[in-house]
Amino acid sequence: MDPVTDIIGLLRPHAVFSKPITGRGEWGVRYAAYEEPGFAVVMRGRCWLAVEGSEPLVLERGDFVLLPSSPAFALLSRPGAACSKGVPSTHGVRHGDPEGEPDFEMLGGAFRLDPVNAPLVLALLPAMIHIRDGDGDAIRLSHIVSLIMDECAAERPGKDMVLRRHLDVMLVECLRRPGVPRGTPPSGLLAGMQDAALARALHAMHAEVRAGWTVAGLAKLAGMSRSAFSARFSHTLGCAPMEYLLRWRMTLARDALSRGGKPLDRLAEEIGYESASAFSTAFRRRVGCSPGAFARSRRLANRLQAAAA
Repeated sequence: MDPVTDIIGLLRPHAVFSKPITGRGEWGVRYAAYEEPGFAVVMRGRCWLAVEGSEPLVLERGDFVLLPSSPAFALLSRPGAACSKGVPSTHGVRHGDPEGEPDFEMLGGAFRLDPVNAPLVLALLPAMIHIRDGDGDAIRLSHIVSLIMDECAAERPGKDMVLRRHLDVMLVECLRRPGVPRGTPPSGLLAGMQDAALARALHAMHAEVRAGWTVAGLAKLAGMSRSAFSARFSHTLGCAPMEYLLRWRMTLARDALSRGGKPLDRLAEEIGYESASAFSTAFRRRVGCSPGAFARSRRLANRLQAAAA
């Protein structure tokens, strides 16, 4: 199984909105961190994006940016511009001089991810994916964003399904070739997928998650010594190989439990545990509650969400 396909399948993006963002003259707006992933493409002019903890990054016409978990960030007409407090909204916004033709225009959007899987899966992705206009991927993404914006603006039959498919494609395009700020090395799963040796081990773990993997066995697949593989994997992915495998197994378990309908012993076997009791012990240690309690809490959350809809 392709790890990128696995990730998109578990994230289940849905419920998108889009809006125009324009500006004129000098302006700045700062947003607090929020849970919904955000994306944007610059249509005219330029602005600066300052993600918390990183140097400001210039975004120019045709550039595409995706913030998978939307940390605190600022948009500015220039570095150092005074910032006002921004409030997330689904409506178009205008910054700076309210009169006259805007000298900056951006199309922005946000969407929701599956609440059970998003925290664990997003931890494997970079904080920001930036694809510049000169990259061929930017053209493909701008077409996809245009389709998303068009679908948001209309009320056609099957709208929700079409938007979900467009979001799937947009995320795949982003994860195929992640852009990062200059001078910043990629990290996490995407960096591992760009390393041919580590990618072989990652593909194997995702294809046969139930197998009794060891560091030595994965190192052999990667064509490396055990110590060299372990050090390279930990440096690139941010965790040891067996920790990565455990996190992925627990992600699959949480997803299956949230959807229900699968006996515990079968689930345990499918993700690599010898028995339901061994799986339950590992799950409780990692998640903080039993699989049964987790499943009940998700069923209750789903009923409350459905009642509020």
